[in-house]
Amino acid sequence: MSQFLEVLEHYDPTGREIAFRLPPDGSAEIKFGAQLVVHEAQEAVFYRDGRGLDVFGPGRHTLTTQNIPGLTKVLSLPFGFTSPFRVQVVFVSKRTFLDQKWGTREPVVFRDRELGVVRLRAFGAYAYRIKDSRTFVNTVVGSLGEFDTARLEEFYRDMIVARLNDLLGESLTSILDLPARYDELATLAKARLTEDFSKYGVDLSDFYINSITPPDEVLARLDERASMGAVGDLSAYTRFKAAVALGDAARADGGAGGAAAAGMGVGLGAGFGVQMAGALSEAMKGGGGGAATTKIATCARCGNPMPAASRFCPTCGVPTAVSPCPRCRQPVPAGARFCPACGSPVAPGTSPTTG
Repeated sequence: MSQFLEVLEHYDPTGREIAFRLPPDGSAEIKFGAQLVVHEAQEAVFYRDGRGLDVFGPGRHTLTTQNIPGLTKVLSLPFGFTSPFRVQVVFVSKRTFLDQKWGTREPVVFRDRELGVVRLRAFGAYAYRIKDSRTFVNTVVGSLGEFDTARLEEFYRDMIVARLNDLLGESLTSILDLPARYDELATLAKARLTEDFSKYGVDLSDFYINSITPPDEVLARLDERASMGAVGDLSAYTRFKAAVALGDAARADGGAGGAAAAGMGVGLGAGFGVQMAGALSEAMKGGGGGAATTKIATCARCGNPMPAASRFCPTCGVPTAVSPCPRCRQPVPAGARFCPACGSPVAPGTSPTTG
């Protein structure tokens, strides 16, 4: 059914509409002298016989031969000044569409100078507005009755990611330098994308890079690398922690009376015999590759340090019975179940060598 329009007007309540065709399907019949109302932040592209005759800005426009010279031919038809003719009007929003999101669907492979080959994800935002309404309608909208921002999201996202991948490969050597280059990369990316947007009659107003990050597993490895850098000499740090733990265990067992020796042996064997045997060995040797120092044992009664060759505790004077460890041959306090040097278990019933 044909439509007979005298006032042509459109209002978008959603704020996401870019273009709207009136009528949405086909064309309409309007009277000569009809009123075209274009709101602020709008433009109207007037079509007759499939051709864009003119573009109208905000305001009220009377459709006459003065505004549309193409109507002269219509007036020559035998319909008089009240004869209808069929037209289409496409209302195009001229507002800036803010907070448009872009991001990579899948991680992009990137060759990093320091980390080797890593996969990166990138996310950001951009804003655009329609600069040339007629070009946009002819190249993008076509014959669609309505066109909103959702129809452009995937197209622009893929375009942005493609240009950004090329830019990163040319201007970035390591992702560790990224935090200081976000603004610079965004400016370069916008310069490359401006031409891609403009050929469709669109102006790229703003472009931002919010983050470029590797996957979570790579971030975890970077955290470990930073932790190792904070520790410094890992061997010295391990020896220090082992020595501190050994001293704490000796002090904790020293006031336990006659049962201190057995408790100390169990504590050392459980805490360090399995997980830190190597670290304890390094701590007792004083640094690994250097000359071995005097072996230090503890008194089975008071828990104070005592030279391994001593037969009497220099603190309490109690005779000390020791036996060699079957694995490392270091002295083992009487009653201990684990060797304090290497953490090996001492077989129950082993007879110590009495001094």
